Order: sequence, then C-alpha cells, then structure tokens
Amino acid sequence: MAPLPGSGLAKGLAVTLRTMTKKSVTAQYPDAQPDLPPRTRGVIGLFEENCTVCMLCARECPDWCIYIDSHKETVPPAAPGGRERSRNVLDRFAIDFSLCMYCGICIEVCPFDALFWSPEFEYAETDIRDLTHERDKLRDWMWTVPAPPALDPGAEEPKELATARKAADKLAAQQAPPATAPHADEQARAAEQPTRRQGDSKQQTDQPKPGQEGSA
Repeated sequence: MAPLPGSGLAKGLAVTLRTMTKKSVTAQYPDAQPDLPPRTRGVIGLFEENCTVCMLCARECPDWCIYIDSHKETVPPAAPGGRERSRNVLDRFAIDFSLCMYCGICIEVCPFDALFWSPEFEYAETDIRDLTHERDKLRDWMWTVPAPPALDPGAEEPKELATARKAADKLAAQQAPPATAPHADEQARAAEQPTRRQGDSKQQTDQPKPGQEGSA
C-alpha cells in the first residue's frame, strides 16, 4: 500500500511537538560549568618537588612535546667524613599542548609521581605558540588535580604509607626519653643512706626507757 501524501511531514511534525514539550537539558556554557568526571584528561599538572629530572617522561613521549632543562649541583656530605654528591636541579619543564595527544604515557612512566591529570580544560589561545606552558603554569594546574579515590576497606595499606609510618615510629622511639624502672628511685635513695651496723637496733631495744632505771 502506497503511503499517503504528506504522511512523512506529519510524522516529522509529531516528533517536533513531542520534543517541544520536554524540558531542555542543554547547559549554557560558560554560564553553567560542566560536571566533569574525576578521571577527565584536561591538562597535565607538575608537582615540581617530586621531579628528579630523570628525563623518562620526555624520552617516552611519542610526540616529543616535553622540554626539560637542568643543571648539576654539588651537595655537601650529610655526615663528617662523607663524600660530596651531585644532584640534578630542574631549570625548565614545559609541555607543548599543541602537540600533546593526551595519551598519558608521561604520567604512567613517571617513577616519582611528579605528573598528574587535571580536569582543567579552559586554556585556549589565539596563538598556537602560547600553548607551550612552562613549569609555573603547570604548577598552578597541580592545585586543580582532584583527590585520589578512597581505597576499599579491605585493601592493603600502600607500601609508601607503611614505610613512612615505620620510619616515623622509629624516629619517635629514638627521640623519646628512656623509661625508668618502677623501683629505681627507691633503690637510689636506699643506696645514698649510710648502712646501719649490725646490732644497733638490738642495743637500742636493750637500753632501759626513761623512768624504768629506779624500778630496776
């Protein structure tokens, strides 16, 4: 049976009428900020204190969009008689987000947890050269990184926390004053008193009391 003329138009108008009666779900950005999931890949934040300039993130980056510069400094020995050591000092850490493909390899391979995903996404620029952000900007994005999800109640404690707690307990035990024995004070006072000769107590009991001499 051939369709009636204008039936397609009627069906389309019916869909339009049903949609018009429903509540709109469109969020008017930027007046209404989107509710992003916690694992959103926006930008990469840098926790500079954890960076050891191992260059592992720059070597593993498939786009070569991470630029790191550093220099070496000599650290004096921690104890007398020790030898001096050298350490790397970070001078520059920059990421070119015009090349970054947000694969997250740099975050996964970092052995010291210096890079984190931030849900920040409002960093558009009119000039592509301004998309290379230095470590100061990456450090500011670090404070927008959400807290990690809570562990399961039955999960094991992370090894880092267990090691840190053992070190703190050991340090507290070393700094605590030595505990004294319960009777140590009494023993010390007894040692300071002069020893009484044998028979002194007996001689004192044998002597007559005052008033008993006449009756003897």
